[in-house]
Amino acid sequence: MKPKLLLASKSPRRRELLARLGIPFETVEPGFEEPAPSGSPEALVVELAEAKARSAWQTGDYVLGADTVVVLGNAILGKPKSAEENREFLRALSGNTHTVYTAAVLIDPDGGAHRHLATPSVTFRTLSEAEIDWYVASGEGLDKAGGYGIQARGMVLVEAVHGDFYAVVGLPVAGVWRMLLAAGFPVIAPPRSPQDGRR
Repeated sequence: MKPKLLLASKSPRRRELLARLGIPFETVEPGFEEPAPSGSPEALVVELAEAKARSAWQTGDYVLGADTVVVLGNAILGKPKSAEENREFLRALSGNTHTVYTAAVLIDPDGGAHRHLATPSVTFRTLSEAEIDWYVASGEGLDKAGGYGIQARGMVLVEAVHGDFYAVVGLPVAGVWRMLLAAGFPVIAPPRSPQDGRR
């Protein structure tokens, strides 16, 4: 029986990125409420990613959890609670460079944790009020850390990314791949024998 991989996430972006690897997986909703962001961003995202994964884990399964926060200076920018807060986030990010902290944690069939943290930096263009109003009106940023999504309309807000682009989207894909390999998940099919398919 092939091992099962579960993605403990409600994020369509994480589902899409994992699906691009061609690995069969199932999606489950994490079984806990996320607390308000606090503490160091490194510890916060790793702790939340692991909590999401463990909330869906059962013996014998591989479960992947992930979490992302945006940090500008000393301020953690979570998901904006309103259009006005989204507007405030974008004004603060405009013309500045911020850090995105994305952690992925894989729980293996025995309950062991494999952890990966990515910390790319993102530089925003200097935005006009009209651009900010246009983006806020789209509603795109309301369910995203920092109030923007780099993979959709928010791509026009960004001048440069240094580091793992996919971690900005929400899943450090190369890090996840390495964890799956290290944990023994069969991400790469064994080479076919010349006798395969013959009777």
